[in-house]
Amino acid sequence: MSADSLEAAILDLDGTVYRGDSLIPGARRSLERLREAVEEVLFLTNKAIERRRDYSRKLQRLGVEASHDDVVNSGWVTAQYISETYPDREAFVVGESPLIDELHDAGVATTTEDPGTLLVASMDREFDYEDLDLALRTLDEERPFLATNPDRTCPTEDGAIPDAAGMIGAIEGVTGQTVDEVLGKPSPTMIETALDRVGVESERCLMVGDRIETDILMGERAGMTTALVLSGVTDRETAAESEIEPDYVLESIADLGTVFE
Repeated sequence: MSADSLEAAILDLDGTVYRGDSLIPGARRSLERLREAVEEVLFLTNKAIERRRDYSRKLQRLGVEASHDDVVNSGWVTAQYISETYPDREAFVVGESPLIDELHDAGVATTTEDPGTLLVASMDREFDYEDLDLALRTLDEERPFLATNPDRTCPTEDGAIPDAAGMIGAIEGVTGQTVDEVLGKPSPTMIETALDRVGVESERCLMVGDRIETDILMGERAGMTTALVLSGVTDRETAAESEIEPDYVLESIADLGTVFE
């Protein structure tokens, strides 16, 4: 499908729009031009260590127009999913306070000090042996094991830091159980939520991201036009060796205009 047929764009944040507290050079102007080219722009992140409003405020602080409704993150998607699918379960949460707040707002009961009847794993910078023990006891009876996202690392200005895969891997190693459902990218739940927000068919939507195994894979599976940016975790060599083939490979979001030329 030609770029003239695109009606919406979904963009990753970390490594795509900004890195740490700094915009990717050229991002602001590129996003302004993108909004002139398509009707809807949505920011989609796998990070659950902040809430949607925090991401929109950060974008605004960096000079990018974004409302609360312009951002979807894995924590919010996970909370909605549990509320609808397991409304009577108490979730033992391996995750940080923004995720717990998100679950509470969705009406999900949580615990961090006792085993639950469901386990949610996410990035947790205070993950310790006690958490691992409680996770083991929670999954002792083969209860649901969910995760916000599968990312191994998260890009920052000072380099990559461990992400949710570290916590998931530790729990899987101790319990012998694999995660039942991942709600963030590249899951069908995440893309269905995102497409519902922009209100267009997947074939008329552009997916832009820096992580080939989540952002681009999700877009490819959905039949979206995909643009990989090399400003985050994926380099050109990794992209060339991958079986996942983005429609465009760009040095950064600053080159996004070439998609529409």
